[in-house]
Amino acid sequence: MSARLDSAQPYVLGLFRIVIGLLFAVHGAASLFGVLGGAAGTGGTIGAGTWPGWYAAVIQLVAGGLVLLGLGTRGAALIASGSMAYAYFDVHQRLALWPIQNGGELSVMFCWSFLLLVFTGSGAFGLDRLLTRRPARDAAEGAEAAEQAPVAV
Repeated sequence: MSARLDSAQPYVLGLFRIVIGLLFAVHGAASLFGVLGGAAGTGGTIGAGTWPGWYAAVIQLVAGGLVLLGLGTRGAALIASGSMAYAYFDVHQRLALWPIQNGGELSVMFCWSFLLLVFTGSGAFGLDRLLTRRPARDAAEGAEAAEQAPVAV
């Protein structure tokens, strides 16, 4: 059973990356362009250049899009994770200690999801794999190592 689950790991990780990236990008698009309910469900947008909301929305749209495509996943996920950690500690934790009390569950979930992607990489279906060219010998060694290690690279 474990071997079968391990063999599916890169594909499940790729799907996880796509879903998280899409949700993050849509959140940024809603805040910047007023689509899908707009900023905070008001139907409006965040004023250009306002701190920190507008910058957070730009990070959400760009980093979410990059993670969705699997392009520069680790770097984009690191920036996204940091922005969500900032959002939690600067905005939410002022109100109460626990995320359930201060409305910070979404920030915490995004923060830890992106941090996971920093360490695991993009998994399957990412554009990173199409753009990186490795010699045949390195590719064969990587495939052999991937069979032994449960975490997808």
